[in-house]
Amino acid sequence: MEKSNSSVLAKILRKYTLEIILILTIIVLSFLSPYFLTVNNLFNILRNISLQGVIAFGMTIVIVAGELDISISSSVALTGVITALVAGNLESAGIMSRSAGVIPGMILSLIVSIIIGFMNGWLVTKYKIPAMIVTLAMQNILYGIAALISKGFPVITLPNWYSFIGSGRVFKVVPFPVVILLIFFFITFFLLSYTKYGRAVFAVGGNAEAARLSGLNVKKTKIISFILIQVCCWFSGIMLSSQVMSGTFTFAKGWEMTAISSVVIGGASIAGGIGNMWGTMLGIIFLGVLTNGMTLLNVNDYTQYVVRGALIIFAVLLSATQQHHNN
Repeated sequence: MEKSNSSVLAKILRKYTLEIILILTIIVLSFLSPYFLTVNNLFNILRNISLQGVIAFGMTIVIVAGELDISISSSVALTGVITALVAGNLESAGIMSRSAGVIPGMILSLIVSIIIGFMNGWLVTKYKIPAMIVTLAMQNILYGIAALISKGFPVITLPNWYSFIGSGRVFKVVPFPVVILLIFFFITFFLLSYTKYGRAVFAVGGNAEAARLSGLNVKKTKIISFILIQVCCWFSGIMLSSQVMSGTFTFAKGWEMTAISSVVIGGASIAGGIGNMWGTMLGIIFLGVLTNGMTLLNVNDYTQYVVRGALIIFAVLLSATQQHHNN
């Protein structure tokens, strides 16, 4: 009987490892800092994770499909630059006001994001180039384009109403980016869990050749996945530029690491075929709680980098151990 109980306990611990670690982290931080469990701080954590969380959901789809996209930081920055430039240029040309001109800017930046995603997916699937190489090159290209068209300066031609997207509050309480985060979570959760495309993503990531032989369009599935993460980057770029009310080519540096970390900590396998949105949500919340806690405790930035890096290694080892146990 004792052996049976210990077996059940072991299964629960394996299944809910991240949830247990997150709860313990929250308890510890609440004792270490009196400011941690305040309503304002909790909303602050959720608002801070929203922008990168939206991208993490897109990254989950790409990683489950067996690929990787590290061009996301430059894509986010380019979105803000294009949106602000179009709004400013349309106003300068007397075509429309800045308030109206930002809409075509948002639409153009969305189109650009879709093209970026398509190009990434096409190069990876058509020429069999590793996704890391393609998206690393794309990251540099987009960074250069954003710097060139902005001439190396922040573009501050955004209308006042635009700030609500990144800084507004629903019912004067809930930060609007948190609402966006939840919307993206439910959309991507449904897409990955309950659609034909979602099943194809898991099949392609698990074994691309077997998926092809079973009649699935592997290339199409991967290209759509690359487009989806870029759409997530687009919305994140809109939220970020609206928070600071400018488009700047240096925005979002290093965000790819946070997105990948969230997905891996959430239980996804870099090899593909394994992952889920709930795990990613827990991963991004855990990183947000940890970062916020370290900031409240005055832990310096360099130490925070060390802790986050160590966590990624721990998460990968934990995931590998659990997969080995399941097999």
